[in-house]
Amino acid sequence: MKRTLASVSSIAEKEATLSFESDLTLLLPRLRRFARALTHDAADADDLTQIAVERALVARASFVAGTRMDSWMYRIMRNAWIDTTRSRARAAQTFVAEEAGAMVGDDGDRALEARAELGRVGRAMATLPDEQREAVALVLVEGLAYKEAAAVLDIPIGTLTSRLVRGRTALIEKLGKAA
Repeated sequence: MKRTLASVSSIAEKEATLSFESDLTLLLPRLRRFARALTHDAADADDLTQIAVERALVARASFVAGTRMDSWMYRIMRNAWIDTTRSRARAAQTFVAEEAGAMVGDDGDRALEARAELGRVGRAMATLPDEQREAVALVLVEGLAYKEAAAVLDIPIGTLTSRLVRGRTALIEKLGKAA
């Protein structure tokens, strides 16, 4: 059976599309967590995640295969967040720990302690200036390398480092030495 060049190309395009979509699907929990750190609200985080995914699907041709999709998506999400905050006044909201499925089957006391600690950390994160909170969320929560986080935020590595130092210092002051 002979395959034409067009059919082979079509198969390759379908495989690339499936790979892109499956990789994007695997990133959704991390994207939502980053959105939550930016917005301080579960509903707004869901909306921001949806906007970022929609933009990524529209712009999938601009994604360079072989590069890190998470960095690309964080940048899309950050830009979407900036657009969103520019279009409406941002209300002061608190950062609440994500609760979906957390501590299922865990000891009740430990779950309550962990939830209380997450709430305490979330409230401390919410007090940070946006620039410090973004840096802390990308590097300390999402685990991006400094270079990748700096690229997502479109800032020099030195600026990222100073924001991280200030953010960590503020969190330690708010949470105490145990942080």
